[in-house]
Amino acid sequence: MTYATLADLTERAGDAEIRQVADRDRDGTPDPDVIAAALEDADNTVNGYVGAKYALPLQTVPPLVVTWAVSIARYVVHGNGPPAHVIRDYEEAIKALKDVARGLIALPVEAGETPPTTVNGTVMSAHPDPVFTPEKLRGW
Repeated sequence: MTYATLADLTERAGDAEIRQVADRDRDGTPDPDVIAAALEDADNTVNGYVGAKYALPLQTVPPLVVTWAVSIARYVVHGNGPPAHVIRDYEEAIKALKDVARGLIALPVEAGETPPTTVNGTVMSAHPDPVFTPEKLRGW
């Protein structure tokens, strides 16, 4: 599951912009692999920050997370020459995600939805059994 979609990108940037930066084979449509790679980069970036505070995967995706993912994917798909407003949106998304990781911003919850589980709250993420325990080390 990706946080953002091609439709989200197109809604934010417009069809002409997305075709211009993602139609690498010049057939008139955004290349699916280009879009998929940008969306995956955005997901990985969002998860890197959000995962510091919340258990992943998110059960519901707040619209704010979609907005951040769109800003990141749009920046990525532009490659080496994003315009200033795309850079600004990207930087603002990263700043907000850093604030989420620090606990300064909480992910919003719609009425009636269950809040995301915090990693440092009531539920911890799963991890493998430790390799070295005091009992195992005594046998060395």
